[in-house]
Amino acid sequence: MTDVEAIPVHQRSIALVGLMGVGKSTVGRRLARRLNLPFADGDIEIEDAAGMTVSDIFSSMGEGEFRAGEARVMRRLLEGPRLVLATGGGAMLNPNTRSVMKARAVTVWMRADLETIVERVQRRDTRPLLRGKDPLQTLKTLAEA
Repeated sequence: MTDVEAIPVHQRSIALVGLMGVGKSTVGRRLARRLNLPFADGDIEIEDAAGMTVSDIFSSMGEGEFRAGEARVMRRLLEGPRLVLATGGGAMLNPNTRSVMKARAVTVWMRADLETIVERVQRRDTRPLLRGKDPLQTLKTLAEA
């Protein structure tokens, strides 16, 4: 990624990263409130930009197009005014997104044990990467990536 201008740490956004179901959105909302900053949920921003749900994007356009849109949305948000951002679980897999985060955000890696995450993500069927798969094995693979 070129032309990403780094900004001083005290002026950076805060980007929460980690596996799906780790609690980025929940913690992000609370952190934003406490710091009196706006909050953005990456998945919701992607849905708003696309005019469809994450699941619909995956099923109609595929993961590749979802990831391309995700990268565009992450860049737009991180190049805008300071905020707390809960990224999508796979956002960090994109090298361009990582570059923008490195230059424009303080990045916080959130963790939880995989059994806890599996319990959380099985509450709703809104995770396209887990459909028809063993959630624990899929999350282990994503954690390794």
